[in-house]
This record gives sequence, C-alpha cells and structure tokens, in this order.
Amino acid sequence: MAAEPSSLSTLLASEEEKLLACVHCGLCLEACPTYVATGDENDSPRGRIYLMRAVKEQRLAVDSRTFESHIDRCLGCRACEAACPAGVQYGQLLEAARADVAKAQTKATGVYRLLKFVLHHVWLKPKRLTSAFGFARFIRDSKLAAFLLRTGIARGISPQFEFGLALLEGSRVSTGSGSDRIEVSASPQATSAPVALFKGCVTDGLFKRVNEATQRVLEANGCAMSLPDAQVCCGALHAHAGDLEGARTLARQNIDAFQPSDAPIVTNAGGCGAMLASYAHLLAGDDKYANRAREFSKRVRDVGQQLQAIAFRNGAPIGFDRTTYDASCHLLHGQQAAASSMQMLWAIPELNFTLLNGSDVCCGGAGVYNLLEPELSEQVLAEKLKNVEASGAKVLATGNPGCQMQIAAGARLSGLNLRVCHPVELLDESYRRAGFYE
Repeated sequence: MAAEPSSLSTLLASEEEKLLACVHCGLCLEACPTYVATGDENDSPRGRIYLMRAVKEQRLAVDSRTFESHIDRCLGCRACEAACPAGVQYGQLLEAARADVAKAQTKATGVYRLLKFVLHHVWLKPKRLTSAFGFARFIRDSKLAAFLLRTGIARGISPQFEFGLALLEGSRVSTGSGSDRIEVSASPQATSAPVALFKGCVTDGLFKRVNEATQRVLEANGCAMSLPDAQVCCGALHAHAGDLEGARTLARQNIDAFQPSDAPIVTNAGGCGAMLASYAHLLAGDDKYANRAREFSKRVRDVGQQLQAIAFRNGAPIGFDRTTYDASCHLLHGQQAAASSMQMLWAIPELNFTLLNGSDVCCGGAGVYNLLEPELSEQVLAEKLKNVEASGAKVLATGNPGCQMQIAAGARLSGLNLRVCHPVELLDESYRRAGFYE
C-alpha cells in the first residue's frame, strides 16, 4: 500500500544528497549490534535507510509492519555514523522515522501505550516526575525490589517485570571497595571557571550520588557551580520514541533555564549530553529558538570534557579491584567524548585497569529499548557481559545512567559479581583519599 507524504519524506528530501551518498558499501554492518545479532539486512543501517527511501518514494506505507518493526528494532546507538565514510546522519533520520511511526498510531496496546502515557502525562510534568522517581526510590530502598527478585516472584509475573526491577536495583549504590557515599564538601582551588550542571531526570532521580560526586570533583578543580532550578528532562526519551514535539517542549524549557549565563553546560550522562547537543537540529525550524538553540548546543560538555579543558589534577590510589571502562554509545558517537571520560580514570594513580573488548559496542539499554525489545536487547547485553567476565574486572565504569542500570541488571540476573559506577565516582573517591575534601 502506498504511503502518504510525511515529515519523514520531508526530512529525507532535505538530506537527499547525503542519503544518496550511501553506496551500500557495508562498512556499517559490523558496527550495527542488531545486524550482528540477527543477520537480517533490514536490521542494518543501510537496510533501514532503504526502507526510509521506500517510504519517501511512497513505495512502502509508513504504518506497514515491515517498516515499523525494523525501525523499532534499531538501538539508535549511532555506531553506524562513525563507520560511514559518507557522513550519513542516521540518528536524525531514525528519529524522524519513529515520529512517523508514532503518528500512524498502530501501537495502541501494551507497553507502547504505557510508554506514550508516561511520556505525555508524567515526563512533561516535573512535579509528577519527581513523585514517580520518589516512588521508584522507595521500591528500591525498602528492599521490596530485591525481595521480589530474590524470591522469583518478579519472574513469575513476567520476564519484563523482573528485568525492570533489576534495572531499578542497578541504580542502587554498589557494594565493593571504598566509600559508597561521601558526606563531605570539596576544598576548592581558586575559583576561575563558572559552569552550570545539567542534573538529568534519571540521574537526579536515581543516581543523585553521581551529581554530588560531579559537583565535588568540579569544585575541587576550581569550578564555580550553578544548578538552574527550572531545568527539566533533556527530551531524549521523547525523541527516541518519536515524540519530537514533546522533545521540543522540553528543549525550549531548558534553553530558557540556562539562558542567563554563557557558562559551559556540564552533563554526566552520555544520553543527555548527546540530546542537549542536538537542540540546534531539533529546533532549527523554530524562529524564536533556533539561534538560541545553536548557542546552547555549543555550550554542552561532558564532565570529562570540562575537566580536560581546565587541566584537572590527579588524585590518590583507591585500591579497588580490577577495573574496566565501557563507553556509552551517545557519549562516544553523539558527543565524541568517550576518551575524555576515560581520562578521569587515568587521573587515579595505580589503578588496576584492564581494557574491555567491545567497549565501543552498545550494551542493549538504549533508553527503554530493553523493555520494548527485550529479546534483542538481551542478546546484545549477553555479549557485553561475556566480554566483561572475560576481562576479569570486578568494577566497571561507564558514563551514562541507562548503561549503568542495564549492565548492573544483567550482571545481577546472571550472577556476575560486578560493581557498576560512573568514572567520576571513582575520581571522587580518589580525591577523597588525596585529602581534597574537608
């Protein structure tokens, strides 16, 4: 059935020169986790681009099961962009494709309906979102989630429910060597670098310790911190789900919240950082916000990038077990900041570090992909855990809360003894031992 002209068609037309540069060379294939897992050409970047072209040319309906299913099965990790010699901006095309799928409203039941409800009626309402995270913390901290997992009740309800609780447990303060929470203040150097911290909804809701560690580390390196009160969710979940208008609503609020300053906007979440850096593209058609969005995006830095820019200082040995690093996809491919994030580990003397095979490959989390496409997500995660186990590491650092939860959940359910944390948490512990805090 022929498709009606759509926003996807419009975007494809505007990017047609780049799309036509795709000569199906196949360099993206081995970079694509879903293609590697399934071997299906339609689950590869070039296969999905071919489907997008078919929709543009009205040879395929946007609400066809073929188009919908293969677009849904994409992790959106953007590894294909790094592999593509033609510079095809696949991530932007994927978001447009998902927007069209969402408009077709073919998914009116199950987890997709719940996702749509939550994105519209919770995530866009800061007070409701705060309450939702408060409830999630109660389930986690009361040990109810741990009880349901330990007794097998969660699995009895459904594997997705079990994994959802395991994700929540994955946000818990990890046990292991060193101090899990540091109730101290930084002793800053001479303050000379004003920065604004983007707190992030998931990070602030479930990983507040990471924001606290980020603030201490930056202040210990002479940064004057500000945390704008009016900031909201970055909009990444909306954009990845095809709700571009919801993402734009949040983007405008954040631009307004951070407008009074021109200081760097520092994030500690790869997914948030990549989304904030894409505001220029997201609001390119908004006459009121387009210029402001471009300036906003230029200010975005991962915490590792900010520390690198100000020549941060080394800490002291922490004596942890063998440690490895896994690169968040959007930190690596969206912000090109994985190397800067890893440098936080190099500032820790005598760190027992080992490289992780496939550290640049997606863990299968991808926002809520692990709940929407559980089988394929599990395949991708299994390969990641196999590599972690082979490394012999007992501590894994990664720069995105979704990745922390995904890998920690998988490790828990598979019985792998692994502490998962953010690199800045390890640097924070190193600074504590160096006496940089009061």
